[in-house]
Amino acid sequence: MAKTHYSRFDCQPGCSVEAAVSLISGKWKCVVLWYLLEEETLRFNELRRRIATITQRMLTNQLRELETDGLIHREVYAQVPPKVEYSLTARGRELTPILMALKAWGDAHIDLFGNNGTAGKPFTAASPAKV
Repeated sequence: MAKTHYSRFDCQPGCSVEAAVSLISGKWKCVVLWYLLEEETLRFNELRRRIATITQRMLTNQLRELETDGLIHREVYAQVPPKVEYSLTARGRELTPILMALKAWGDAHIDLFGNNGTAGKPFTAASPAKV
C-alpha cells in the first residue's frame, strides 16, 4: 500500500501533526531512527541484527521510505562485495528530542508490555492508564 504524502500543509487543524507522524509511522521506523541516533552509521545487516524480529523485506522497505522522506542517508561504496551504510540526515537528527521523549515515555510505561516485548492488555476506556 502506498504511503500518503502531504503535498500541502495549509489544510484542516492537525494536518501538520498528521504530516509529521506520517514520516515516522511504520512498525519499525522509530526503532531504525533510534539505532541510527545511537550509532550514527550502521550497515544493513547491523540494523537487522539489532532488530531481531524484522524481516529483510520489511527493513528494506522502511529504509527506502525513510530515505525518500529525507530522514536517512544511504551511502553506497563501489567495492566488492558492495558496502552500504545508513546514517541520519540533518532533518533526521531534528527528530532527536522526539525520539528521546518517546524513549522516556516508554521507560516510564514499560509495565504495559509483556516479557516478550509485545503489548500486554490493550488499553480501553474501562481500564484507564496509570498516571
